[in-house]
Amino acid sequence: MIGALNDRSREIFRHIVDAYVETGEAVGSRTISRRLGMSLSPATIRNVMADLEEAGLLYAPHTSAGRVPTEAGLRLFVDGLLEIGALSTAERESIDGRCAATGRSLSSVLEEATTMLSGLSNCAGLVVAPKAEAPLKHIEFVQLGPGRALVVLVSENGLVENRIIDIPLGMPASSLVEATNYLARRLVGRTISEASVAIKAELEAHRAQLDELSRKVVEAGLATWSDTGGYLLVRGQGQLLADVQQMADLERIRALFAMLETKEAMVRLLDASEKGEGVRIFIGAQNELFSMAGCSVIIAPYANREEKIIGAIGVIGPTRMNYARIIPMVDYTAKVIGKLLG
Repeated sequence: MIGALNDRSREIFRHIVDAYVETGEAVGSRTISRRLGMSLSPATIRNVMADLEEAGLLYAPHTSAGRVPTEAGLRLFVDGLLEIGALSTAERESIDGRCAATGRSLSSVLEEATTMLSGLSNCAGLVVAPKAEAPLKHIEFVQLGPGRALVVLVSENGLVENRIIDIPLGMPASSLVEATNYLARRLVGRTISEASVAIKAELEAHRAQLDELSRKVVEAGLATWSDTGGYLLVRGQGQLLADVQQMADLERIRALFAMLETKEAMVRLLDASEKGEGVRIFIGAQNELFSMAGCSVIIAPYANREEKIIGAIGVIGPTRMNYARIIPMVDYTAKVIGKLLG
């Protein structure tokens, strides 16, 4: 399609999209003429705009002379005319710092990264998060009170996971120490999934030299870890309401919020990000999950140390979002998260 446009049409179309992204308003021929330095008359520009509208790349939202790009037009712009900027050194350092993992839980790192993307992009940030799979360097049980204990897991990359489990009432501190020592010998240097099968087999065969209470603690811990799957985290939803002008738009955004709370949304987002390398861009109806809200999605997958895709991070925003600025931001953040988990 882009090859069918001559140089003049491409330039005018690019300026229309740029102006629309900046203002969110319909763009008229006089505005484009001024942006071009009056090198073309408004009448000439109107003729080109009419051709672009006939081609399905522009439409008139109301009776004014202004035009806005269609979803097909935005797709054409992103695929063929968009000049993607590079992140500055300061922006990279800021992302690196906000995503620093040492001494923090995986969930807090991902929440910080998602909140950061929302703030930098003026869109809603989202992340499809995996359960932690990094090798461990420390594990410890800490008694919280009657019948409850805190499990502290520290991975080799510095991420910390805290989980609460139920323990038998009246359990002595010595049993928690025994459970800690038993798991430390088998877990440290390995991921939980790598070690759990062998540990379960050992417990079932009664080869583990543990007292009955310590055994129950170990089994409770393994059950908690195996049941912990991925989750979808969304931050900055209020950003999606900034451009809402009609009640119908508000209802579509509310429906989107409800959809994002389902497990299906996480699965579909991860599936969408896996189909292709690098950053994926979905504009409006190109993604069934977001078509009802008239939103665009920029999402990039991240992988573990075996280069298996285990999650994705990105933003949801209006179709007029600043693609040139946001695409490299999402791409770099996904790579930083991948390094932390790898």
